[in-house]
Amino acid sequence: MLVDFNTLPETARVWIYQANRSFTEQEIEEISAKLDTFIENWTAHGSDLQAGYEVKYKRFIVIALNQNINMATGCSIDASVHFIQQLEKDYNVDLMDKMNVSYKQGEFIAYKPLTDFRKMAKDKAVSKNTIVFNNLVANKAEYLDNWEVPASESWHSRFLN
Repeated sequence: MLVDFNTLPETARVWIYQANRSFTEQEIEEISAKLDTFIENWTAHGSDLQAGYEVKYKRFIVIALNQNINMATGCSIDASVHFIQQLEKDYNVDLMDKMNVSYKQGEFIAYKPLTDFRKMAKDKAVSKNTIVFNNLVANKAEYLDNWEVPASESWHSRFLN
């Protein structure tokens, strides 16, 4: 059951998929339509899942699930992963690689392999104040409060001196 992302409780579980490039406006419209259809039909053992999504910065697909109504199961999580993998194929984009880092450079969102980010930190090209996206947040409250944070407040801090 598709609901407005903003109406989901702060305890809603979130999954964040970062793209290795920005989506075009047309791609966002198409992806949003596909997300509408997927979430409207997303179930766990035949029971509707109350979920919503948002596309942030033309780069991140954030799906949130209200687990107070029904929990995701292995099969429903598999279905969401297959859906994201299909988006990867349809749009020739990488959404599943967790070994990449997205961070802000002014208003621009940069995307680098972790090895490059590590080197940039060593070379002082990024600092503890660089805003990074912590895609490891688990629920909507963490997403709202701790997704966009200075590198010093994220797991990225291990690369900074």
